[in-house]
Parts: sequence; structure tokens; C-alpha cells
Amino acid sequence: MSKADVIVGVQWGDEGKGKIVDLLSGGYDMVCRCQGGHNAGHTIVVEGKKIALHQVPSGILHKNIINIIGNGVVLCPAAIIEELKQFGDVSGRLFISDKAHLNLPYHAQIDQAKEKAKGAHAIGTTGKGIGPAYSDKISRSGHRVGELKNPEKLCDAILADFAANKAFLDVLGVKAPAREELLGELKSYEVALGKFIVDTTHMVWDAIDADKKILLEGAQGTLLDIDHGTYPFVTSSNTVTAGSCSGIGLSPKNVGEVIGIIKAYTTRVGNGAFPTEDMGEDGEKIRDIGREYGATTGRPRRTGWFDAVGVRYAARLDGVDKFALMKLDVLDGFKKVKICKAYEKNGKIIEYFPSDLEGVKPVY
Repeated sequence: MSKADVIVGVQWGDEGKGKIVDLLSGGYDMVCRCQGGHNAGHTIVVEGKKIALHQVPSGILHKNIINIIGNGVVLCPAAIIEELKQFGDVSGRLFISDKAHLNLPYHAQIDQAKEKAKGAHAIGTTGKGIGPAYSDKISRSGHRVGELKNPEKLCDAILADFAANKAFLDVLGVKAPAREELLGELKSYEVALGKFIVDTTHMVWDAIDADKKILLEGAQGTLLDIDHGTYPFVTSSNTVTAGSCSGIGLSPKNVGEVIGIIKAYTTRVGNGAFPTEDMGEDGEKIRDIGREYGATTGRPRRTGWFDAVGVRYAARLDGVDKFALMKLDVLDGFKKVKICKAYEKNGKIIEYFPSDLEGVKPVY
């Protein structure tokens, strides 16, 4: 019986997980995505061509690897259909959990409408419907990928949801789609994706029992975890190592090595506290040299110095066995490099990562 290794981001995402997965995945039989959705962006360069992966596991670039999209993912059918066009026929190499939840166009509409309504207090989401899709899942009103196999029934269920939530959706300006339009959309998803939809839990168990080598590919970063991150400026899933277990259907006892990915500096996308952020010349220099722009949104990332306090906290949560340090060369041109070793909060020096970062100042 084998164990699954985990690759996890130990900052606020964008650490370079895709590159390490691509580097290591040739030594594995199976690569799995366990949480998140098409808000994730893992960038890989193949023969000089940049490929941005959003929902498809990074192992897809290797012909002999099985790729699993697990139950913890919220899948956007339209986005993955488009994403798959760059890979040709992946039949027999890609499988999608029938228990993963659907992220449909109305989720993005709700996401964007809520962000707009919040104004200056917006989270800074990607606007791709991830939060609303997870909200539906938690409130037990979501729909799972396996339901695509019966488009008529799924269509009626979605329209019933719209009717039940009409008052709320009217406030946001989100209207129910016409039945024929929605049904046609769902049927097209089933035609394109139906052959990939299976019970992946048993596939992964069988691989473990057969002593296959498995890699769990984390998305986003630990400091964006819905429970342990800088709430409310977080993503809507569990990005820690334990989230990978529940998102693919494995016991923590099945985890082997945990590889934490960190950058030699820190970046963040969206709003929220960022103690080591540098909004001056050095921050701009890091952004330009490191090409710090989102793979999913294209937005310039906020940049700053390495935060050892945050990394220590995240590494403990994740049970990191070893680190992969990325982009150290970006700092080559700096005469002085800062490392945050502690925080100052309310006039006191602290060496732990507090639940509330308001008023926190870095100690270098």
C-alpha cells in the first residue's frame, strides 16, 4: 500500500506549485486536484510555450499519468471544456469526480454582483463564482457533476432553486435563464464531459492498494484557507494539506511526504492584510522582475518581503517535510533583502501569526 505525497502552497498562493508539480509528476502514476476551481492558475512552460492550467491537473502534460479532479473541486464545465482544447484527446487519462460540485454561469453572476455591492469592502475575488458555488454546496442546495448525466432533471432542479431564492437574486439583479437555453447548455456539458465523470474515490483507493505513486496538487495557498487564513479575505475551500485529503477521499494516514512551496518574497492578489507589503520602489521592482501578474485574472499582484512568521504558521498547519524555494533569483539585484522574523502588534513583539492581522507591523 502506497502513500500520497502532497504539494501545498505555504503563502497566499502563486508560489510556483505548477512548476514543481510538472517537475516531479513524471515520477508519479496519478496526479490529483483536490479543491478550488478555475480561480487557480498553475503556469507551466513547455518547449517555450506558456500553458496556464486552471482546473486540469498538471500531470496532463505526461501521457502516462492518470489525472483526477476530486470531489473537493467546484468544476466550471464551460471553462474546463475550453481548457481541454489545448491537449487533444485525453480520454483514459482524465477523470472527474461525480461528487465534485458544479460552478455554473449564474454563480459567477452572483459573485460579481456581491463584490460590486460591497464597494470598498470587496474581498477582491476573481469573480468566477467560486464562493457562491461553495456556498450552495455548504447550504446543501448545490448540484454535483454526476447530475450532468440527467440534464432534464438537473435543469428542473436549478430552475426550482431560482424560484426558491427569487427575492435574494432579484436584489442582485441575477435572473433565471430560460429553460431551453439552460437545458441546451447542460446537454452540451454532458456530451463534452460525460465520458470523464466517474467515482474517483474508488479509483484513488485502488491506486493506493496497488502501490501506485500518487501526487496531490494543492491550489491557492495556506494563508487563504477558509478556516485558517486571513478571514474574510480568503478563498472558499480548505487549502491546507488536510483539505487535500478530504477533497480526494483519503485518510490523513494515507499521506506520505508534504512538500511546501514558498517564494523568496511574498505576493498576494486581492484585498486583505499583508504585513510585509512594499508599496514603494522595491515592491515595484519585485513585481517587474518576478513578472507577478495573475495567471487567472492578469491582475498585478501585491508584492513584499519574505514573511517567516506566516510561513512558520502555514508550515505547521500543513505538516511540511521539505520546502521548494522559488524565485530566489528575482532578488539578485537587491543590495539588501528583508526577512520578517516577528510582528509588532499593540506595542508588543509577537512571533506567532494572530487570527487578526489588523495593525500588525513587520519586524525585520
